[in-house]
Amino acid sequence: MTTQLNTGDKAPGFTLPTADGSTVSLADLRGSAAKGVIVYFYPAASTPGCTKEACDFRDSLASLQGAGYAVVGVSPDPVAKLAKFATEESLTFPLAADEDHAVLEAYGAWGEKQNYGRTYTGVIRSTVVVAPDGTVALAQYNVKATGHVARLRTALGLD
Repeated sequence: MTTQLNTGDKAPGFTLPTADGSTVSLADLRGSAAKGVIVYFYPAASTPGCTKEACDFRDSLASLQGAGYAVVGVSPDPVAKLAKFATEESLTFPLAADEDHAVLEAYGAWGEKQNYGRTYTGVIRSTVVVAPDGTVALAQYNVKATGHVARLRTALGLD
């Protein structure tokens, strides 16, 4: 069982390959964001729920950045699938590939799930906001894709 993070915990560092062929690191994102980094974990690019959530982040990106937050999406998808997703949905924030689940596990976003009565291991849709000092400012697990960004904005005091 993966341990989920709590407010005040030290956020695990990471460097992952991204959809645009470069890499993204938590350290670099923290350095560029006055208020913190929104790291959101999603099961699979180009699926209905994940597309809705990604597009909500895309549509809120300017105001999130204006409020001092950077955004990065992390999934176990390969880079090629993320690149196609980013292009199809005009996603302008980094999408990172965590194919071996190491970052997902470190953040408590990989574990046992239940869907339609069956139990399996996979991505637990989650969002962790990492403060500039590297600690967890907010951790939300088992979030619903639809409406998540609006609820996150409220939790961050932006709306």
